[in-house]
Amino acid sequence: MLPTVTDRRPPAGAAAARMVLNAAEHLFPGYFALVMATGVVSIACQLLAIPAVPGILLVINWIAYGVLWLLTLLRLWRYPGKLAADLSNHQRAPGFFTIVAGTCVLGTQTAIVGQTSAVPVALWYVGLGAWCLVMYSFFTAVTIRERKPSLASGINGAWLIAAVATQSLVVLQGTLGTAAPPSQAIQFLCLAMFMIGCMLYLAIIPLIFYRLTFVRLTTHDFSPPYWINMGAVAISTLAGSVLLMRAESWPLLGEFVPFLKGFTVFFWAAATWWIPFLIALMIWRYLVRGDRLRYEPQLWGMVFPLGMYTTSTFQLSRALDLPFLLVIPRAFVLVALTAWAATFAGLVLHILRSAVQVR
Repeated sequence: MLPTVTDRRPPAGAAAARMVLNAAEHLFPGYFALVMATGVVSIACQLLAIPAVPGILLVINWIAYGVLWLLTLLRLWRYPGKLAADLSNHQRAPGFFTIVAGTCVLGTQTAIVGQTSAVPVALWYVGLGAWCLVMYSFFTAVTIRERKPSLASGINGAWLIAAVATQSLVVLQGTLGTAAPPSQAIQFLCLAMFMIGCMLYLAIIPLIFYRLTFVRLTTHDFSPPYWINMGAVAISTLAGSVLLMRAESWPLLGEFVPFLKGFTVFFWAAATWWIPFLIALMIWRYLVRGDRLRYEPQLWGMVFPLGMYTTSTFQLSRALDLPFLLVIPRAFVLVALTAWAATFAGLVLHILRSAVQVR
């Protein structure tokens, strides 16, 4: 008789557990940008009456949100040292703001696409609590850190997710305030959050602009998070537009309408200015320098701004009654949807390759 060969492969359950633990251990702090990107593309498709897509993306997004929270909590339990190290890392720590922004964008998506308010209200409070925790943990950690990197190696577009997270709270509450105005305290909080989001953008963007224009830039340095340069002002445009549309029903906003109009148009113009520049830098990286485009979690930081610019321009056209602007989101939504589909396909292939390697 021929000797039997014992199958040395581990049981499927053990391999799956090892894959989950590995994913948790090396989880990129900014992975909730997947939720941000999926949510805003879904909202854009809903506003532009594209059938079926918004609902499908809503289901995908809830699954992604649950999985990412599971991995985050597992990482906190099993690998707290690595999570703490990320929190004081100037490059990786800003990614934690995607937890706040992802939560609020999912809440807005659920309200607009799912036509419900109870769950989005709960998500708003979760986002607000996470904002307080992440905002002050991050800035305290990077401030008191003894060894700090240079500006060249320490800052990138991901820092602006602090502004994105702040404005996402305004957008969600403004979406929930359609039927009935919130309390005066909540109205004031939304106005204050809008101001804080503006302050964060205006404080951080000069450092990033200096980094881009006065420090030698390699292809590795120009990563997808630099698209947040545009995404942060796009969501500020959206937040301002939402507040303008609520000005009649939110009494507290009445006296601030001229200011809101000016700042909202300013942010939309800034977002529009960034787009050709960022496209030129992508051409330089991938066509001139020949870098290969491959899946990485940071790509979601590029998809999100594309979807946010689409949504913010649509809402700006409604807030200021400028129908000629609608030509932009009608074209841009296809770009955002294509970018989302390509990045999601890359994510699926990445997961399948990881599963094969673990087995």
